[in-house]
Amino acid sequence: MDINQYLVLAIFASTILALITTNKRPSSIFAASLLALIITQQLVIGDVINNFTNQGLITLVLLLLVSSAVDKTSLIKRLGRTLVTASFNASYWRLFGLTFFSSALLNNTAIVASLIGPVKQNQYHHASRLLIPLSYSAILGGTVTLIGTSTNLIVDSFLIEHGHPGFNFWDFTLYGLVAGLSCGLLMFLMTPLLPEIANKSSEYNSYFIEADVDEDCELIGKSVEENHLRNLPELFLIEIARGGKLISPVTPDVVIQSGDKLIFSGNIQHVGNLDHIIGLKLFAESNGLERENLTEVIISNRAQIIGQTLKALGFRALFDAAVVAIRRDGESLSGKLGEIKLQSGDFLLLATGPDFMQRHNLTKNFFILSEKKMETKLSRTQDWITLGGFLFTVALAATSILNLATGLLFFIAILVIARVTTNNEIKRNIPLNLIVVIVGALSLATALEKSGVIHQIMQLIGPWATSVSPIWALVMVYVLTLILTELVTNNAAAALMFPLAYGLVQTLGVPIMPFALAVAFAASASFISPYGYQTNLLVFSASNYKFKHFIKFGLPISICYSTIVLTLLKYSFGL
Repeated sequence: MDINQYLVLAIFASTILALITTNKRPSSIFAASLLALIITQQLVIGDVINNFTNQGLITLVLLLLVSSAVDKTSLIKRLGRTLVTASFNASYWRLFGLTFFSSALLNNTAIVASLIGPVKQNQYHHASRLLIPLSYSAILGGTVTLIGTSTNLIVDSFLIEHGHPGFNFWDFTLYGLVAGLSCGLLMFLMTPLLPEIANKSSEYNSYFIEADVDEDCELIGKSVEENHLRNLPELFLIEIARGGKLISPVTPDVVIQSGDKLIFSGNIQHVGNLDHIIGLKLFAESNGLERENLTEVIISNRAQIIGQTLKALGFRALFDAAVVAIRRDGESLSGKLGEIKLQSGDFLLLATGPDFMQRHNLTKNFFILSEKKMETKLSRTQDWITLGGFLFTVALAATSILNLATGLLFFIAILVIARVTTNNEIKRNIPLNLIVVIVGALSLATALEKSGVIHQIMQLIGPWATSVSPIWALVMVYVLTLILTELVTNNAAAALMFPLAYGLVQTLGVPIMPFALAVAFAASASFISPYGYQTNLLVFSASNYKFKHFIKFGLPISICYSTIVLTLLKYSFGL
């Protein structure tokens, strides 16, 4: 081996060591590796630019941008609110079914993020008995189609770069369905092994929020429990104002009526979870203002509005703003939002009109603290355009009528025209850290091949490789990828292992497809560590899990999943 090969190997080993032993972001580590490769002249700028224009990476970024728009729709939120019931078995299978099948088409990280709230908020079961299955269901569902997880697209891009046509949309489906549903059943049988842990106390400032029940509201005629109003993430129904009277506390059997005012207390950042309830309007919307751009203010000690109610003040006309929520530290509020007497030090969250900042009475009454950007509420038409358009785009790609990246690009343009998203929102949602990780991993893989390191490794293991059955070579590639994904990240594991798998295929003279599939499936199979896959990290952060809980529950799942995938690959390709 020459000096260049030793340099590439040193950078490769340092990258893996840093990913395993440090708390630095993977994007920072891969950025440093990329710079090291350029400084040592193992890569030129053209190689890096080529990786930035990788088709799999472009498709992945477009898919994530579209997923952020789909995540605005009411579909997952509406379903999530009804998931958990008094029956644990029913709750488990509902959660598994929704997460598994939706993760086959949508970004599984976004799905888990959307469902963590309803699971934590449920009043029937410890969230710790459902959160790990939620994450694993998303991982399993992501392996069913080409677009289910980013690792599939990364491996697909490597295939294309090496002169192969790449994966078809359904190439993963047989293996993903059989392994996923089998592991889903095994998880259900193993749920007694999951701990019963008290929920983490949420750290947020609790606001007082009012919502009006319109005549056409879907909640009318059904009880609080039937409407699943106790499963809203970090929002608690504390009172109902009806005909001049307050119903407090609100019991599960209280039936919602037209004209009711529902009083919630909780995290204002989750107020969007009320948007998907048809016919339910926030106080600000009832006053003719949207609440996407919110301004938080505190009432000054010399304010002229102290001691008066919002209704008596004519707050909307006075300030060109409507109050979305009120917070009063050290005191619980009660009653209708418009009838609460304002006090010095009250925090108000305001939906403001265009004339708000020009009002001369602002400084006399408020200290302006900050502006909060809230998620845009979609109309029913926008909902249908987003969901229907996404499914149509996926259908075109699945039937090979239209290239997926092309379809997604046109679909994003439609979303902008329909005002589902904006150019600024697209810029904010570009996953820069993920792009750096993938480009860094792709560049490291390029350097390993370009410098001849892969060729040297193949020469070393050549005698062994030619003496073993292809199935054992496949198992070796799978196990190495599996170990790497538990230690680093799924995308990095896929990018770093593919060159080795490709070199092994050339040495053995066997088809590339089973080895490419093995790398893709193993890179997604992070069931043992909370750090190997982003959905595991989400649920790990949401509860008080310990590392041992993932090992105890995840090891049997990993063994079952791996055995099924490898067995199917063996018989599908005759290895």
